[in-house]
Amino acid sequence: MSVTEILKAKGRRVETTHPEITVAEAARLMTDKHIGALLVCDIKGKVVGIFSERDIVHGIAEHGPAALELPVGELMTHNVISCTPEDDVRHVMAVMTNWRVRHLPVMVGEDVRGILSIGDVVKHRLDETQLEVNVLRDYARGR
Repeated sequence: MSVTEILKAKGRRVETTHPEITVAEAARLMTDKHIGALLVCDIKGKVVGIFSERDIVHGIAEHGPAALELPVGELMTHNVISCTPEDDVRHVMAVMTNWRVRHLPVMVGEDVRGILSIGDVVKHRLDETQLEVNVLRDYARGR
């Protein structure tokens, strides 16, 4: 199965922000949208980073409560690891595991096509596994 299949089920909406907003504002946006990461884009809409719950935790550990007033651009992850719509789900799982990331933007060149969370990938694999179990159960009952 490909990333495209997951995006069809979950949708392609991606929440973005700018590097200048404060960590507190980004945390509020993430809370309001029930998401764990924001893509950070420059004024032209180009992805320049990703800002996640993990970045907030690291910021507070390093700067204390003052981290909440820092701009997202200071704490975001600059090296954005991404995948493509054609990537296989198993490949995406390996990338997330190897890079220790929980969110992967889905990109074609510089165009954002969606974003996957580890929860999206796990849900997809569980659904796929349940389908396999049901098929095998039906096959075994037919004998």
